[in-house]
Amino acid sequence: MTGIVLRRSGLRWPFPAGLSELLNGRVVRSTARRGKYLLLHFDHGTLIIHLGMSGHLRVLPSGLAPEKHDHVDLGFGVDMIRFTDPRRFGAVLWHSQTDGDVEQHLLLRSLGVEPLGCPDLVERLYRGTRGRSAAIKQVLLAGDIVVGVGNIYACESLFESGIHPTTAAGRIARVRYARLAQAIQRVLAAAIEQGGSSLRDFIGADGASGYFQQSYFVYDREGEPCRQCRAVVRRIVQGQRSTFYCAHCQH
Repeated sequence: MTGIVLRRSGLRWPFPAGLSELLNGRVVRSTARRGKYLLLHFDHGTLIIHLGMSGHLRVLPSGLAPEKHDHVDLGFGVDMIRFTDPRRFGAVLWHSQTDGDVEQHLLLRSLGVEPLGCPDLVERLYRGTRGRSAAIKQVLLAGDIVVGVGNIYACESLFESGIHPTTAAGRIARVRYARLAQAIQRVLAAAIEQGGSSLRDFIGADGASGYFQQSYFVYDREGEPCRQCRAVVRRIVQGQRSTFYCAHCQH
């Protein structure tokens, strides 16, 4: 890395002290992802990046003048990676190798399994919910059993598996979790294939918008007919997040 430019003191949390000295001249050995955290591995530690609700990374020519919400530039010779975050809910953090495995970082250690490619997702869901009275929608969003199932994909997965979003997670049988696990994996795979779900300020790595929202069965379709049974799609609020569902198809 040929340099780093920080235009603020921090975003959701303060930027690490001396970050420029830590990274200047260092080589990124590999990249990875854990939940919604992006990981850039160096010999002496890992740079952890979270995009928040509206952040994005773009590869641009080095030296390009910044705009209002361009907060961080990571230099790589003639190119740079620019972190833009209008709402400033994102984060750039550092985990030193001397602090142990990055998976033990405070923000990563309690994360659940990655749903795609997880062979025992059914058992993870079933065992992880025993004794839990919280609604299944809230449990999916919590991220301590499974990661990556955000509000949109939770609504769509619960619809596909026929599970009402307010059902207590601990009361759902294994056979229904089998259907939910399949639904989660299918919905996420389909969303990836279609470029994700675009919000108004979303921009993909290639500059294109995702179009999975064109396939929604229930999300953001309050008052419209269910595409499966023609009943009216309803909306409730759970944990300050909108939940969309079909009372006829989900029980």
